[in-house]
Amino acid sequence: MSGAVTNDDGEDDIATVNFKLTESFLEQIDDTWQGRGFNSRSEFIRYTLRDAVEFPTFDRDELVALLEAEGDVREGRTTSAEEARERFGTSDE
Repeated sequence: MSGAVTNDDGEDDIATVNFKLTESFLEQIDDTWQGRGFNSRSEFIRYTLRDAVEFPTFDRDELVALLEAEGDVREGRTTSAEEARERFGTSDE
């Protein structure tokens, strides 16, 4: 389904979605929603999915680049801000 269906009164219809999870992941989800004060697993999953759609953080390429940059930092393959300013002829002002 590509989007929510809206009734004549402006309310969205509720659709049921089924998906498979491992039992251990489901246990983690249950521990999380109960620990954060949600009323139900469904409420938590809706909230989490809505948040992921409205406020995406990383796509896969960005995550890979971030992990590669972290490796560069660990291996000492970085440049200080001062070195970068000298290299590119910019100032900090």
